[in-house]
Amino acid sequence: MNLIQGLSLAGLLAVVSVALAQQLGGLLSPLIFAILFGLVIGNLLPALSQGKWQPGLEFCKKRLLRIGVAFYGINITLQQVAEVGAGALVVDILMLGSTLFIAWWLGRRWLGLDGPTALLVGSGSAICGAAAILAAEPVLRARPQQTAMAVGTVVLFGTLAMLLYPLFYPWLGLSPQAMGIYTGATIHEVAQVVAAGSAMGDEVARVAIISKLTRVMMLAPVLLLLGYLLSRGSDNAPAARAPLPWFAFGFVAVVVANSLLSLPAAWVDAIRHLDTWALTMAMAALGLSTQLGALRAVGIKPLLLAGILFLHLTLGGLIVTHMAAGWL
Repeated sequence: MNLIQGLSLAGLLAVVSVALAQQLGGLLSPLIFAILFGLVIGNLLPALSQGKWQPGLEFCKKRLLRIGVAFYGINITLQQVAEVGAGALVVDILMLGSTLFIAWWLGRRWLGLDGPTALLVGSGSAICGAAAILAAEPVLRARPQQTAMAVGTVVLFGTLAMLLYPLFYPWLGLSPQAMGIYTGATIHEVAQVVAAGSAMGDEVARVAIISKLTRVMMLAPVLLLLGYLLSRGSDNAPAARAPLPWFAFGFVAVVVANSLLSLPAAWVDAIRHLDTWALTMAMAALGLSTQLGALRAVGIKPLLLAGILFLHLTLGGLIVTHMAAGWL
């Protein structure tokens, strides 16, 4: 099986995406640029997602993606999680759990969405944006158009939150530490959290990043939960079982190793860069394989669900953060 053509194409889009993200100072994740470039090129030149290109693109979307998710844990240590205290952990858990519950219940019962679509939108909103959606995609057996639609909601509402939080910060009645926790617990992407936190000051940014990475650490147990929820959905056969997400356990192992071992800084930095490339190539391959006609078939309901989750995160998160102020 020839992988070179597809891998080279995804790698080229990853190079452009990473370079553009760096030029913008990390305002947006390279994963976002990668899927956008992939969508444009894949729809203008659909032959690039077929034939000799397909094996390499499939390798990126499956194996390279799983490797990237596992090593994403290099960004987190248990010491960072402990640093923000019990209050931040409470806010993170409450917002993550409630967001997933609303996505599953509202998406399925009220909007009539299928299980994978509802949970993809929910995981992107609840955990860490596009990276969480990519991680959940193989567990949920989602179609490329469902995944691409979910990523689009992260781009829209995560960017909106990134712009609004610094504007409203002076009127929210939160200390810098509390604002950091609120920001990290409710904005979608890590890059968006960094941008919003930096606009509100160094202390807010520091706490926001740690709070966000605490959410990211919950990715592994959430993947197991998503597989369980989908296996109980009416659109699956009773005997259907979600695949075991080995990469989720790999993610936890990397977090623990990064916390307990004194890894050389150069190693950690190299792993982070390689991991970014792996996930960016996976996102580029996803975009190349997704046709806009299939996205239209998904409809507007996922966008409506994402909007409701955005309101829950911003308003509900603010209430929860104020209530948890005693622990902060």
